[in-house]
Amino acid sequence: MSIRFDLTDLRLFLHVAEAASITQGASRTNMALASASERIRTMEDALGVPLLVRKRRGVHLTPAGSALERHARIVMQQLEEMRGELNNFAKGLRCHVHVLANTVAMVEFLPPALAVFLSAHANIDVDLEERQSGEIIRAIAEGHADIGIVAEPINPAEELETFPFAEERLVLITPRRHVLNSHREIAFHEVLDHEFVGLAPSSALQRTLNHHAARAGRRLKLRVRLNSFDSIARLVESGIGLAVLPESAARRCQQSMAIRIIRLTDAWAPRHFTVCVRKFRSLPPQAKWLLEYLTRHPPTPE
Repeated sequence: MSIRFDLTDLRLFLHVAEAASITQGASRTNMALASASERIRTMEDALGVPLLVRKRRGVHLTPAGSALERHARIVMQQLEEMRGELNNFAKGLRCHVHVLANTVAMVEFLPPALAVFLSAHANIDVDLEERQSGEIIRAIAEGHADIGIVAEPINPAEELETFPFAEERLVLITPRRHVLNSHREIAFHEVLDHEFVGLAPSSALQRTLNHHAARAGRRLKLRVRLNSFDSIARLVESGIGLAVLPESAARRCQQSMAIRIIRLTDAWAPRHFTVCVRKFRSLPPQAKWLLEYLTRHPPTPE
């Protein structure tokens, strides 16, 4: 069966379905009644089934007509989305890519990558939002964002497409002179008697640390919360408390601050970062370009 409906056919049929009248549908489509009736008869002939039940006072849809109405709406909606996106290109307007990332990816990995990518794509904006890895996986699976960067395994049942991105490790930092500095490595639960400098409560990394402290039956003793790894390291250097940071940030801070790095022995301390999307082929072009850039230029340890 060969079906060749053009956009005028679909638009006419939607107007007829909404008005429950071929006459009114033809009028809304700016078409003569005879032409509209002929188009609908041609559609029915092509399908081999009636689309409308014609009555003295209007029409109503057959089951086949209801199915056609549903698909026609999808086609017209996609057409409008395509027109809007292409108009944005024609007018030089910006397009948006929605990215979800955990704290380490957002603070350590993405800024240098985005600096290069956004400089090369002046009409693309990135909506970057911090979430915990589990929340990111759920949001990507449900289609609430384009790209996610996570630091935990992704269940195959989520049916996401994944791409390896980066390796990182969480470490403990202490002032240059501290009772723990005889250790080269230590377990997280062994340091929970000490005071800490932490991140904001909404931070994905801070929530992860709170979770592991709770699993050990303890609660972090936070003296102050700050919004950057560098400012946290500065207070650790001053003896205000300990902190857990990604190793790349800790080593960068160590170059200018009197702090010491102690490896954490916990199984969750090494972190394997993955980029995930729902389906690569379904991404907007701008999101595909960003994903391709991130996977071709992964962050390298300092």
